[in-house]
Amino acid sequence: MTIILCAVLAMGIFVADLLIKNYIERSGTEGEEKPLCGGRILIRKYHNTGAVLAIGKRRRGFVAALSLALTLGATVLFLATFTCRGSKLLKTGLAFLLGGAYSNTYDRLVRRYVVDYVSFPVKNKKIRNIVFNISDFCIMIGALLMVLGTAGD
Repeated sequence: MTIILCAVLAMGIFVADLLIKNYIERSGTEGEEKPLCGGRILIRKYHNTGAVLAIGKRRRGFVAALSLALTLGATVLFLATFTCRGSKLLKTGLAFLLGGAYSNTYDRLVRRYVVDYVSFPVKNKKIRNIVFNISDFCIMIGALLMVLGTAGD
């Protein structure tokens, strides 16, 4: 039963982020900020042609291929964990990670860039200029849950 719930979680993250990205693509212009939640969150369309923090944006093909390879590797790991008992935290972490990874990999392969849209209105301009998407947060949450899930074993 756990494999089905984890697969549904990963698929839900993928679909939700894809729907949000499609909405962001249709609305607004790149760089335009719209405050949300009383100004605690900024919605800003940004096309990231590289990897995290736009690293590798001049090597888009390599970044896309690496993203695909890592996503497929994580998928194999995800499927392999279901032959083991326990490790619900690890499996849940992998589901979060895969949902986000599939969404960003899809963007890299289909759009040729990742749609990012969330930033935070902090005073530090370098941090304020970092733009995320839901998949990025899910990848971070998934990695943390995986570490916590393996620490207990």
